[in-house]
Amino acid sequence: MPLKSINPTKTKSWLKLKNHFNDISGIHIYDFFANDVNRADTLSIDWNDFYVDFSKNKINQETINLFNNFLKEIDFKSSIEKYFNGNKINSTESRPVLHTALRANKDEQIFVNDKNVILEINSAKEKIKSFSESVISGNHKGFSGHKITDIVNIGIGGSDLGPSMVIESLSHYKTHLNTHFISNVDGDHVHEILKKVNPEHTLFIIVSKTFTTIETLTNANTVRDWFLNFADKEQISKHFIAVSSNTEKAVEFGIDSQNIFPMWDWVGGRFSLWSSVGVSISLSIGYEKFAELLEGARIMDTHFRTSDFPKNIPVVLACITLWYNNFFGFQSHGIIPYSENLKSFSKYLQQASMESNGKQTDRSGNLVNYQTGQIIWGQTGTNAQHSFFQFLHQGTKIIPLDFIGFSKPIKGNKQHHNILMANLFAQTKALMFGTNDKETDSNHKLFKGDRPTNTILIRKLTPRSLGSLISMYEHKIFSLGVIWNILSFDQFGVELGKKLANNILKDIENQDFNSHDSSTRNLLNKYLSTD
Repeated sequence: MPLKSINPTKTKSWLKLKNHFNDISGIHIYDFFANDVNRADTLSIDWNDFYVDFSKNKINQETINLFNNFLKEIDFKSSIEKYFNGNKINSTESRPVLHTALRANKDEQIFVNDKNVILEINSAKEKIKSFSESVISGNHKGFSGHKITDIVNIGIGGSDLGPSMVIESLSHYKTHLNTHFISNVDGDHVHEILKKVNPEHTLFIIVSKTFTTIETLTNANTVRDWFLNFADKEQISKHFIAVSSNTEKAVEFGIDSQNIFPMWDWVGGRFSLWSSVGVSISLSIGYEKFAELLEGARIMDTHFRTSDFPKNIPVVLACITLWYNNFFGFQSHGIIPYSENLKSFSKYLQQASMESNGKQTDRSGNLVNYQTGQIIWGQTGTNAQHSFFQFLHQGTKIIPLDFIGFSKPIKGNKQHHNILMANLFAQTKALMFGTNDKETDSNHKLFKGDRPTNTILIRKLTPRSLGSLISMYEHKIFSLGVIWNILSFDQFGVELGKKLANNILKDIENQDFNSHDSSTRNLLNKYLSTD
């Protein structure tokens, strides 16, 4: 069964939320604290190694209660169960959405077309484990008998952003292998990566579900041609593996069928790092740590699936985002991790969120007349403080923020960590309080405050806690999609540009631009006329 189609703005609860918004939207966040000494205790969730403080928002307990009633009215609980049980909630493509199954317990049973997919997942995990251990131990050797020292992942979109973000985030846990990523079809980038590696010591992973993605296959063929300058075709199988559902195409490329890892159509690319797409992660940090990443996601899955809405972290965060996006009209959201390891985290979430919820039609196929999706961006603190925080503090646009910090540093440098975290706590306080008018001698130095933030404080950055953090945001994205009554798991908006690019490429090769508008025609002529 697909998800129900309910226009959120037509519910009784929406009207109550609107009336509530009119009552409290003008109250300064500081005044909420002044009127409620227990506010920080009430508006926070302490779960596992996570402490989520959402008290610095323009909400009160009544807001939470009204959202709880709203979620009951749209039968949100049944949507969660359909999500986890494998119902075809990606209804435009008639597919389940089961990235959660990739980190489920090995003895669970989840059926797709009368087949228990957990058995396939377990088999794929064993294959990833065996292959990773073979490469890391040095048993898997290159064509000249040397051990593998470098991994190059060739993919794009979710086949790149997820694994590269995780490997970068968990660099302190890495094996001896060095991991590189090729995603952009920019040939200059490809050659820069190839300059860093030795063909005798390098393993290439081609990640493409269909083995036809033009960017990935163009890059893979360029790499293959480069490799064949040093080795024979027969040696390709020792240095290239694939993650794909198109075994035939991968074998044609020269890859051993035993070294082709499966992909399933019920896992979207932007949620695929938990699958065989994560083989680069397993190689980079070892299979044991990869399993810990999966376990961290699994326990957050359980929290999301079983916790009451007012104490459910992804649900509360989704409702707060909806509050600002659809009632206040704040359409942008910043992610500010106070860890340089997480410098690509906001970029990863940008795709996960904006590709999922950038939709203009509801689940019945009608164009919506309310806001969906949000603009996701960010940077690590404290770098961000010296970049765009001026805008956040004194600009005319209000941007809700998530601050992410860790109680313990990875390497134990307490002095640095105290300074880092003091900045996090100071920024959330400054954004909320601002300055008293009497404290400033001019408006140039005035901070109005009243800028909303969530603080996600985690004990330490580990594979397990990172798994929980990623899973938390995945479920927030799902929750928002359900509430907005849109389909979060197709991405037809990606296709039009691809189609036009293919057509224009043919026109460039034929040098025939007559079918194009005058702007495109002039640009193409200028491009080809440049020596």
